[in-house]
Amino acid sequence: MTTAYALTIDLPQPLPSAIETLRAALAAEHMGIVSEVDVQATLKAKLGLDSHPQKLLGICSPKVAHSILSAEPDMGAMLPCGCGVAEARPGVTRIALQDPAVIAAATDNAAVHAACETATAALQRVVARLANGNEGTASTAANAS
Repeated sequence: MTTAYALTIDLPQPLPSAIETLRAALAAEHMGIVSEVDVQATLKAKLGLDSHPQKLLGICSPKVAHSILSAEPDMGAMLPCGCGVAEARPGVTRIALQDPAVIAAATDNAAVHAACETATAALQRVVARLANGNEGTASTAANAS
């Protein structure tokens, strides 16, 4: 599934392992996971619902974030970039990384656009690493168009 807002990949790993694999691929691009929400636990605690394992992650590159915030401080409302990870079927985890082009589309600021292009390229390399190292199936909105 290709979307206009995310770079996606399915990894043949359970959710905890997939997150660690993602963490390593992000580190190679000087990026990291800066926040984590356990959606499964939250749905259970707040709504009494049982669901499959899923988490929302905040992905950030300090250098890119600094560039964006220096150029347009209010863009902090859109950082860090979002990432959804879900194990909809046992042993296969879908990773959907927000394409930073979504952030760039909200402004005409050239410096923000440049920083987002840098981040998009880095995330495309992350998805490629995941695909090459884990035989996952990858799709990116940027490569599809």
